[in-house]
Amino acid sequence: MTVIKDSGERSLPTPFTQEHQELRESIRRFVESEIAPHVDEWEQARWFPDELFLRCGELGFLGLKYPEELGGQGGDYLHDAVWVEELARSGASGGVAAGLGAHTGIATPPVFRFGTPDQHQRFIVPAIKGERIGALGITEPGAGSDVAGIRTFARKVNGGYVVNGSKTFITNGVRADFLVCALKTTEEGGHHGLSFLILEKEMPGYEVTAKLEKLGWHSSDTGELSFTDVEVPDENLLGEENGGFYLIMANFQWERLLMALGAVGAMKRLLETAIEYAGERQAFGRPIGRFQAIRHKVAELSIKAEVGQAMTYNALRLFCEGQDALKEVTQAKLFTQRACVEVADEVVQIHGGYGYMREYGVERALRDARLGPIGGGTDEIMKEILAKQYGL
Repeated sequence: MTVIKDSGERSLPTPFTQEHQELRESIRRFVESEIAPHVDEWEQARWFPDELFLRCGELGFLGLKYPEELGGQGGDYLHDAVWVEELARSGASGGVAAGLGAHTGIATPPVFRFGTPDQHQRFIVPAIKGERIGALGITEPGAGSDVAGIRTFARKVNGGYVVNGSKTFITNGVRADFLVCALKTTEEGGHHGLSFLILEKEMPGYEVTAKLEKLGWHSSDTGELSFTDVEVPDENLLGEENGGFYLIMANFQWERLLMALGAVGAMKRLLETAIEYAGERQAFGRPIGRFQAIRHKVAELSIKAEVGQAMTYNALRLFCEGQDALKEVTQAKLFTQRACVEVADEVVQIHGGYGYMREYGVERALRDARLGPIGGGTDEIMKEILAKQYGL
């Protein structure tokens, strides 16, 4: 366990090294200078420009954990963890963080881990450069957490597959150049009849049917997709045929860790925002931070942020050491997502009427945080997983 300085205030145990800390400072400068100033504009446009992927690729942020021979930085999971936490902490909106994070955190990892050298060259190399944008397609109108209920079907034909079906709630779904898509490759489907194919946007029959409107994450595109007799060649099969359920489960822990890290980053920023506002806002002749009610709120927020960080960093350490961290990752995901919603709600309350206005951005933080207890496995699913871990 390394000990480094946190904001120059005190020494904290952390799974990160000094190298990771230097990366953190670099990402923070980038987000504050090149993303944060445009957030309001992108939120109103319900879109952030594709050029941001190219810029992040140019700076090396899209390939932090991938090997240098593919154009990556040769780092590890901890480098990616810093990227996700700083996107949330340094002023990126939830939508921008979601779009960039979906590309690096859930779309490209299965292709890198299970893909062939040819697939690495066709998808990972341009994805690291930001030239091709990726998305992960699992959720369907009738199948979310119950992945065994996936209905999109790939019929085997000579030289490949013919795909019919649909996907929904797909982050980057409107802009994605390729979709890492879970589908049935047997009529029965289920755990032993799922596979992954990489679908490409230019394939005939691949259609973006809707850009969905959401409570939060306004600057990210969330798409509904349909596939009508889409012909996909054999070389786009990812991993083994009918081995897709393993691929889904293999990245779930990392996806949930990333969500926990994002929530930790968001809670830290919200706490800083609340403290700053409480020191500036005057009521009854003094800063509102001098009133016990506000001081106690801030104290409670600080505990949630600290507990969330401790749980998440512990789960991250175990995961990176290759240990079985299912329980710890699940606990961190469950706690941090609900805690982040509660922290954002209290910060809105501290801001009073101004908190309900767009000016301070805390109303956006509350809306963005609300997806946390749903995405990547709902709170209810997390509780079921934990109960099973205790033999119930």
